Amino acid sequence: MTSFWKGKRIRLRGIEPDDWAAFMRFAEDEERLGDLLNPPRSAAGHRAWAQEQATTGPEGDCFRLVIEAADTGEAVGAVGASHADPRAGWFEYGITIGADHRRNGYASEAVLLLLRFMFAERRFHKCQARILAHNEASLALHRRLGFVEEGRLRDHVYSAGRHHDLVMVGMLADEFARLHPPGGL
Repeated sequence: MTSFWKGKRIRLRGIEPDDWAAFMRFAEDEERLGDLLNPPRSAAGHRAWAQEQATTGPEGDCFRLVIEAADTGEAVGAVGASHADPRAGWFEYGITIGADHRRNGYASEAVLLLLRFMFAERRFHKCQARILAHNEASLALHRRLGFVEEGRLRDHVYSAGRHHDLVMVGMLADEFARLHPPGGL
């Protein structure tokens, strides 16, 4: 049997201390995309963060995983559940792919693995994601995967000197099961 966490192109794994440099690159890539602008973190800060992530477990149903290219073993992105309400049955997730690794199918495979785990193993009913309206690539990815736009919060996020709309997308467990049957990766 192959690992639950492995697809054709990627493998999801826990964060290791040596992943700090990859996460530093991902933060720089997100800034260039026009996503949330944060003060720069030092290399030492990224090292300390990665060390802490590597030695602590998930907080309930919230966790972050490295997306590793199956052919090279290189960290190409990260995915994880960031908020979860087990009583109501929903969770939010986020994903980032390094700029040099976009448009290779890594994101869609990582999202499908994460959703399969959260819906089938953790028994959540709904997944939602927040996407800045100007991030057309992310909106297109989510549409292809079967997410539905559930709302738009106008001028909700302030970044790079201006306000941006925030698009809320969601998918239900039964929609996921219909669109992405087991063995579909």
